[in-house]
Amino acid sequence: MKMREQGVMRGSGGPNKHFAEKIWVPLLAKNTLAPRSSLAVFILILLCIGAFFSTRLLDSSSITSLSVNSPKKSIFTALTSRNHPRPPENPKIPEKPQENQRTQIEIPLNCSLGDTILTCPANYYPSKFSIENPDPPSTPQPTCPEYFRWIHEDLWPWRETGITKGMVRMASKTANFRLVILNGKAYVETYQKSFQTRDTFTLWGILQLLRRYPGQVPDLDLMFDCIDWPVIKKDFYLGPNAKVPPPLFRYCGDNTTLDIVFPDWSFWGWPEINIKPWEDLSKDLKEGNKRSKWVEREPYAYWKGNPAVAKTRMDMLKCNVSDKQDWNARVYGQDWIREHQQGYKQSDLASQCNHRFKIYIEGSAWSVSEKYILACNSVTLLVKPQYYDFFTRSLMPLQHYWPIRDDDKCRSIKYAVDWGNSNEKKAKAIGKAASNFVHEELKMDYVYDYMFHLLSGYAKLLKYKPTIPPKAVELCSESMACPALGLEKKFMMESTVKGPSSKTPCIMPPPFDPATLHSIIERKEKSIKQVEAWEKQYWDRKSKNV
Repeated sequence: MKMREQGVMRGSGGPNKHFAEKIWVPLLAKNTLAPRSSLAVFILILLCIGAFFSTRLLDSSSITSLSVNSPKKSIFTALTSRNHPRPPENPKIPEKPQENQRTQIEIPLNCSLGDTILTCPANYYPSKFSIENPDPPSTPQPTCPEYFRWIHEDLWPWRETGITKGMVRMASKTANFRLVILNGKAYVETYQKSFQTRDTFTLWGILQLLRRYPGQVPDLDLMFDCIDWPVIKKDFYLGPNAKVPPPLFRYCGDNTTLDIVFPDWSFWGWPEINIKPWEDLSKDLKEGNKRSKWVEREPYAYWKGNPAVAKTRMDMLKCNVSDKQDWNARVYGQDWIREHQQGYKQSDLASQCNHRFKIYIEGSAWSVSEKYILACNSVTLLVKPQYYDFFTRSLMPLQHYWPIRDDDKCRSIKYAVDWGNSNEKKAKAIGKAASNFVHEELKMDYVYDYMFHLLSGYAKLLKYKPTIPPKAVELCSESMACPALGLEKKFMMESTVKGPSSKTPCIMPPPFDPATLHSIIERKEKSIKQVEAWEKQYWDRKSKNV
């Protein structure tokens, strides 16, 4: 028995040598056996030989089956794992096979009637889709990011009353369009054209949601306003005798309004200024981050944009470097007319991640530029905002950004940059946390899931069965993309959802309890006050040294 154990343990010459020693130990030890057991040993040897060949045949058929029905595996990996539980001393770790791998069903746009198609192909895209091989129960379904919890807050005003058809009609006063979804199809009544293609790409995004989750988006009826500023004033709907506010969707909100916040059009592209769909642009920004390490970047705060749209931006121009003062800011105005004429050579966002600090400042309201700035690995210097969009309420000062005073921008920027350059490790961590947040928690998968959960929650509040408005027209991806031209068509094609998702939406997190919501607000306020106190100490010391 000792010889058998020694023979097995010495088998370090690879899988085949190990296998041979394990099988043929009885032959090597036959002289130590009593003569009366020779027949038994001979029979045992025959059985071992038979088992060896039958096992080899079984393995061969199993490997052939795997190559047809499973993801590719190394044959040696399959044999080793089956016959040799003890790996070699320095094993080469094989690539882990992808379990439960599903083939993505792709259904291209049907522009077979040419670029003039204005109607939707009948029965072309499936109205429902079910996953044939769902993940096993042991595979946990991912929970949605934290900012999804704000959906509960945005729908809170209608939690008790629900939403009536009269409430929806009241929201039409400022709406650009009315959207009805029935049985997975979209119908749109346009009231007024939006600025540029905001309405076009917002509707395009909703159509892609229907392609991603066919038959899963419930019937609904909503009004959408594409203007920047929220208009449903909270004060008008307070008190015991107050009316219920009209539900109105838009891109941003603030603490004084009740507008329902929805992902903005730029996630599917902004053709007027050549900004790609977010899925492709986020990849470009990741590559841009690799061009220079944080410590190798320019040690200043960078901003480039259109200052004419807001007084606060015009005010920030005073913070630019001059012969008399350097506030550590490098601020540039963007002339979009000239940029268009020159082929957008100076507005490539992925080429603007070369400063340690980047400034975010609102325009006429919130700005779509925030996600591009946060994605750069730079420290985002966030000038005190008034507005929020669907994801920014979960950003925390000193974790994802550095807060900048709105009433004293230049001195605030100067201190922030000096602090960051003196605390490189901490500053770098803030920039990295923001970039990770944007690239991981703001992926298009989550953008679509946010839309899905928001619209599903809204639909549950409706107190009536939606119907197609008399002036509405059916809208589908083909009726929008096939006749489109130029960058509109290009961005639509690039952002088209290829087919039904093989995954279900992420799990919606629960609403905030009052204590948690209060602690989040309090944490933000404390962090901002802490920075303001540091700033004051900094400038007090400066004034004493003058």
